[in-house]
Amino acid sequence: MAISIDNSYMALNNSINSSSNINSERLSKNIENISSGTDDKELLEACKGFEQYFVEQVMKEFTKSLEEFNDNTYMQCFGDTLISEYAGKVTDSGSLGLAQMLYDSMKSRGL
Repeated sequence: MAISIDNSYMALNNSINSSSNINSERLSKNIENISSGTDDKELLEACKGFEQYFVEQVMKEFTKSLEEFNDNTYMQCFGDTLISEYAGKVTDSGSLGLAQMLYDSMKSRGL
């Protein structure tokens, strides 16, 4: 059985659009504040915010397939908080490297 990249992308895109707007609003504010006058620390923080948001969305999609996660009352109540914390730890560790790649790309383009 082949998995269509287009369908996977659309499913991920739909879940991102339908998820909580709190993180997307925070991310939008960070991105709007980026300009050529933005210092390196602010730019890196905005990139980390994007990476954390991305990791949260991927983890939310992944947990939809876990029966243990969905059948647990505690996880239904606090699962989003747990996912957010895990995403923050992944971002802070730098192991994924998405924030650094985005930062380097933006710096090379003069932002």
